Amino acid sequence: MNRNELRKADINLMVVFETLMLERNVTRAAEKLFLGQPTISSALNRLRAIFNDPLFIRVGHRMEPTARAEELIQHLSPALDALSLALSLTRDFDPASSTMTFRIGLSDDVEFSLLPPLLRALRLEAPNVVFVVQHVDYWRVPDLLASGDITVGITQTRELPANAKRKLLRHIRPSVLRADASDTPLTLDEYCSRPHVLVSPTANVRGFADDWLAEIGRQRQVVLSVPQYSALPALLAGTDMIASLSDYAAAAMAASGQLFQEPFPFKTPNLDLSMVWLSHVDSDPAERWLRSRLETFMSDREPGGAAVPKAL
Repeated sequence: MNRNELRKADINLMVVFETLMLERNVTRAAEKLFLGQPTISSALNRLRAIFNDPLFIRVGHRMEPTARAEELIQHLSPALDALSLALSLTRDFDPASSTMTFRIGLSDDVEFSLLPPLLRALRLEAPNVVFVVQHVDYWRVPDLLASGDITVGITQTRELPANAKRKLLRHIRPSVLRADASDTPLTLDEYCSRPHVLVSPTANVRGFADDWLAEIGRQRQVVLSVPQYSALPALLAGTDMIASLSDYAAAAMAASGQLFQEPFPFKTPNLDLSMVWLSHVDSDPAERWLRSRLETFMSDREPGGAAVPKAL
């Protein structure tokens, strides 16, 4: 392979090309790279000259890649990943003095229950580091990782990009949350007869618990669907409504003494909470530090990693 061809390349142009392939829009690519639209347009013209191809054709408000562009990105993205990895090996990371911004994705129940103790520790260890949190679920996390909007996500996962890495953090043990104290947990009949509050960021009225109940010929009545777990304490207070959620979220809410956590009244399949990231940040010192802290505070086992489920 002729390495002299690399002398013609401008790495910045290749980053612009990859971002355009992800965003399919000059304005969004400019925002993602913190550059002006004229700069992106100029870079695109230079790319077209280098590759002797239009690369993108405008279709409505989108820029659709040509066949040549689709072929190029298959070779270019792994090369940029490798280059990013090589450059990361040249720098150290000192959390005490760092002013970096980390972008992480957390499911809503993880943010509510597992983020606070992590943040308290990191404020002491890395007082000038900034954390930007986005809500993720197993549908959104692959796209957010691929676009660079987050570098690590903690949620339940399904299919992931080929260059993704995943680490199991904990097994999720579904729990019931209620406002009325009782010396005995709910029976299956009581669980099915009580009105339920479902937490669903996508406004569903059906969750995992409904699928599990259907398998044993039972059903429940969801009377309220809300987008965030933080609303549950106020909504359940003084009512006979109950909610199904992960054990760690239920424990965090029950800690106030106003709500009560108990186990599910029937056997459920296993759900896993995992941590996922892409291979190009695997050896980055700063990202390795971040993942180690996420694992320490969000795992229920010896340091591990990635994923949170759909609504219960």
